[in-house]
Amino acid sequence: MIAKTLEKELDLENWQVRKVISLIDDGNTIPFIARYRKDVTGSLNDETLRKFDERLKYLRNLEDKKEKVIKRVEELGKLDDDLKKQILKAETLVELEDIYRPFKSRKQTRATKARDKGLEPLANIILKQEVNESIKKIAKKYVTDEVKTPEEAIEGAQDIIAEIVSDNSSFRKRIREKTFHIGLIETKAKDKDISTEYDLYYNYSEKVKRIPPHRILAINRAEKEGVIRAKITCDSDEIIRYLNRKMLKNISNIPKKVKYNKYTAPIIKEAIEDAYKRLISPAIEREIRNSLTEKAEEKSIEVFAKNLNQLLMESPLVGKTILGWDPAFRTGCKLAVIDETGKVLDTALIYPTAPQNKVKESIKTVRELIDEYDIDVIAIGNGTASRESEEIVAQIIKNTNAEYIIVNEAGASVYSASKLADEEFPEFSEGERSAVSIARRLQDPLAELVKIDPKSIGVGQYQHDMNQKQLNESLTGVVEKTVNEVGVDLNTASVSLLNYVSGIGNTTAKNIIQYREENGSFENRKELLKVNKLGKKTFEQCAGFVKIDNPEYPLDNTTIHPESYDAAYKLLDKLDCSVNDIGTSRLKLNNIDIEEISKELDIGQETLKDIINELKKPGRDPREDMPKPMLRKNVLSIDDLERDMVMQGTVRNIVDFGAFVDIGVHQDGLVHISQLVADKFVKHPLDIVSVGDIVDVKVLDVDAKRKRINLSMIL
Repeated sequence: MIAKTLEKELDLENWQVRKVISLIDDGNTIPFIARYRKDVTGSLNDETLRKFDERLKYLRNLEDKKEKVIKRVEELGKLDDDLKKQILKAETLVELEDIYRPFKSRKQTRATKARDKGLEPLANIILKQEVNESIKKIAKKYVTDEVKTPEEAIEGAQDIIAEIVSDNSSFRKRIREKTFHIGLIETKAKDKDISTEYDLYYNYSEKVKRIPPHRILAINRAEKEGVIRAKITCDSDEIIRYLNRKMLKNISNIPKKVKYNKYTAPIIKEAIEDAYKRLISPAIEREIRNSLTEKAEEKSIEVFAKNLNQLLMESPLVGKTILGWDPAFRTGCKLAVIDETGKVLDTALIYPTAPQNKVKESIKTVRELIDEYDIDVIAIGNGTASRESEEIVAQIIKNTNAEYIIVNEAGASVYSASKLADEEFPEFSEGERSAVSIARRLQDPLAELVKIDPKSIGVGQYQHDMNQKQLNESLTGVVEKTVNEVGVDLNTASVSLLNYVSGIGNTTAKNIIQYREENGSFENRKELLKVNKLGKKTFEQCAGFVKIDNPEYPLDNTTIHPESYDAAYKLLDKLDCSVNDIGTSRLKLNNIDIEEISKELDIGQETLKDIINELKKPGRDPREDMPKPMLRKNVLSIDDLERDMVMQGTVRNIVDFGAFVDIGVHQDGLVHISQLVADKFVKHPLDIVSVGDIVDVKVLDVDAKRKRINLSMIL
């Protein structure tokens, strides 16, 4: 059942599903399966495998819940073959919950109180719809000390009928689908005279099935902040007519002529209307709102994850001496100089901004640092006082070879106050640590950003309003994927970086660092097996993702897995080459018959292709293909912008409705989704641009007062 569902949902072959399940159950990580088991899975990529793993967990949980429901209903003595089939056929947890609803123990309701008063037999009589006399007359038999009048007895019976209607799983499914397809989500302002960022939703209506994810999240936030009221409306008359048709029995013998029992029909109709308005409609509205929110969160998390991946994959600025500049007003700007390896050379504190305004002294200090350390780039954090700092930096670097760049400092303050930062720089203040982080995230974004909780980096929308557990799992998966795609240097990687390597957790990462400190640099990958608590399985999972610069065995500086070393050596022998020829023109790898050689070497074709690619370019960093950071010499302000001005910028963030582009004026401009491409429909901005892309844009409109810049993309 699970295998068939995965085949259908992910468009996979049965053998692929079986192999992947087996690999996951054997304790293999997703990065390991994606890279080193391509021949086993049919080259399924990391993204597909993560979806597979997520759905596998959901479906197994669903099957487990089905077993528990069957057992519980059986204990109640109410399980029959039809009900068991219904339970086993349920495709979602919501559907299973609908089926189980009538059998759940529940708090006191109007219906349970009526049953306690002995009114269930009366409800059953009414539902049979076979009486030939007034229900009021029949109800007299049910008058007791607790039920004072026949009318009260009928009301109790109606409460029972209403709950029966509400608990019917097929009714709820139909009404849920109907409400979703024809319903409207409507919002009204609580106080329309107060202007907020949610003005759009003060009197708003849109079809439920068409509302985009970012609007759902915006409505949720506005409602949470008490600005608006939101509700889902639907044609209740149509739904009640549907329930009447299902609940009322036609007692006419004439085909196509509908005739109901005149004694019971009015009572059942009242109960149906009550069931829908009091029980079903509010529940369905909650379910649809929850479902819309879940889907919106999933979409937003997906965008967040792709943005984070692109941010982590930004090209490092190698071989440069960088001055990190953490801007501030009252507490001063914190500076840190790092060399091309990331080592901190110097720190300083200056006060060029208000209220001290010690501009001359600050310029003198920074120029002395530039001269002493031959600084190439000044990396300015984009937080408070960034704009003022940028103007001063532009003055400082005049007549020097230095350039500057604005760096997204999101999360730098979180890192600087962390235990990790305290361990790394115990002698530094939090401000100095932030300056170091800002410089290092320009030099090597991945190595620095892994030290920070991915949620704190902030490359998405409404991240604080969504399921934090789901967001954290997704973003952690992105960091894991990126770290393993790039690979790490075993002798320089931090605990934070090693922690994300396939198979290595925090404890093992610390043990690797401890081994390195006690025994010196690793000379080969096999030495990992000497690390405390790092066994053969962990070695298998991690070995291909860690590299050693200038190793004892040259293949240890490639992504070729040790399990494939023999095949690699045989291939080199066949080409009359040695490991010393890796990456040189001596290797003639372009015209190899993959099918023939893979058989000869007894290795999968996909694995052979990966070996060949790595022998051509050993240790290649995939980030080399990403756009380089855009450095600047002078500064623009929003007042310098004019309509139709064409300029270059860097994509900083992507959301459902467009992309935000840094054009060097401190305030990012928005390229609305409609302005990304002129001649075709764009489903999502991520189809066109990525975080970190260098793009050409044209200014459409500038609102300096509201600090809004509208741009269009030039392709």
